[in-house]
Amino acid sequence: MVFSRVQSKKDRIEGIIDVGLIVISHFENPANDFTLEFLKDVLLWKKKCLIPVTTFLGAYHILTKYLGVEKVSAYEALKKTLNTKSPAFYTDISIEMVVNSLTNAMGYRIESWDGYIITIAKMFSAPIIYTTDGQLEKKVKDLHVLNPIPEKIFRQYNDWLKEHWFKKK
Repeated sequence: MVFSRVQSKKDRIEGIIDVGLIVISHFENPANDFTLEFLKDVLLWKKKCLIPVTTFLGAYHILTKYLGVEKVSAYEALKKTLNTKSPAFYTDISIEMVVNSLTNAMGYRIESWDGYIITIAKMFSAPIIYTTDGQLEKKVKDLHVLNPIPEKIFRQYNDWLKEHWFKKK
């Protein structure tokens, strides 16, 4: 599925997608089916959310370094998604955005990456950040921070991670 259409100013952006959902949707795990469906709706622009393309850099790092996914497999899976050229992909980052991201990181006492996600959300008046980061919800009160994965499935995913991945370390 390749898209010729790009985001237009008239599209009301519902939310911003964080790296965790990109990670979970790109390797076999108990939450993979759910996140793939969620991501499919975003990529098809049925759910008007932006995915910063930089999340794919973070996803590759997490998949290969922390989850032990084979590098070629991670590369191929992420590249396949990027090749859709979805209108959901957000590709711009300016010096001003980086400064705003650092300001958000300092002000909310969060990681600079999360400051960047907040900067994009505020820039597009997007009320929701979709993330698996439970700590972010506790720190950011002026935006809705939601994990779109149902609680039962997310718990199964975390149990599975403990069993299959973190046991190896």
